[in-house]
Amino acid sequence: MLPATSKLCAAISYRHLRNMTGLRRQAAVAISQELSRLASHSPGPSTWIHQVRRRSSLLSSRLEEKPFSEMEMSYIKQGEEALQKSLRILEDQDDWKTETVAGNGDKVLSKVLPDVGKVFRLEVVVDQPLDTVYGELVDNMEQMGDWNPNVKEVRILEKIGKDTVITHEKAAATPGNIVGPRDFVSVRCSRRRGSTCVLAGMSTTYGAMPEQEGFIRAENGPTCMVLRPLPGSPSQTRLTWLLSIDLKGWLPKSIINQVLSQTQVDFAKHLRQRLARPVPA
Repeated sequence: MLPATSKLCAAISYRHLRNMTGLRRQAAVAISQELSRLASHSPGPSTWIHQVRRRSSLLSSRLEEKPFSEMEMSYIKQGEEALQKSLRILEDQDDWKTETVAGNGDKVLSKVLPDVGKVFRLEVVVDQPLDTVYGELVDNMEQMGDWNPNVKEVRILEKIGKDTVITHEKAAATPGNIVGPRDFVSVRCSRRRGSTCVLAGMSTTYGAMPEQEGFIRAENGPTCMVLRPLPGSPSQTRLTWLLSIDLKGWLPKSIINQVLSQTQVDFAKHLRQRLARPVPA
């Protein structure tokens, strides 16, 4: 019975195969070949159904895969490059100098790198589990302007696969307008490795978002946030934020350093406030 069924399926699908091209045709041929192979071994009905369902599911997932364009692959590689560079900077524990230590233990460190310039490193503990923090920073990325006064707007311009996005961010004016309006176009990627989450990014060019009137196009990166559960306390998250920004324009280094380190301290404060808000019923 099974060999006859496989031949019938092959006959019915033949005229459709003639009109298929590329991956879809290859997948259909593979299904036909798999049916024939299974028929020759004549397994029991339950085994055959299980095998066909499993292979059909796999082939269907391949059919649904959308190949990335050359430009999309370029952005994915940029995101991965930002991630690897950021982690290498954080892994080097030498020569970090303390910029700020808040009363609650939040700390900002800095160091100067020959090929990057001055980078800042925020170390904080947030009284929320990792998934909650991750959800706010990644899934709700575009809402950051609602709770972080240093950010006017974050907009996702394009999603590439599950882990990479192109964003446009407008920074809010600093008090006294010491630093004028800045904006950024960035490629960002997220990775989860066991209990550690890494959110990385760097500046990029995006044809649909040229420089905006009234804003200086600043550059960032490599930059990243690393989230880990606090050892022995899974309801708390250790957050490390590596910040590297070139604000462009004519600004004294002393002002830049003050603004960036304060931006990190403020971020931690506002993130805690956001996460502590009552969850809507």
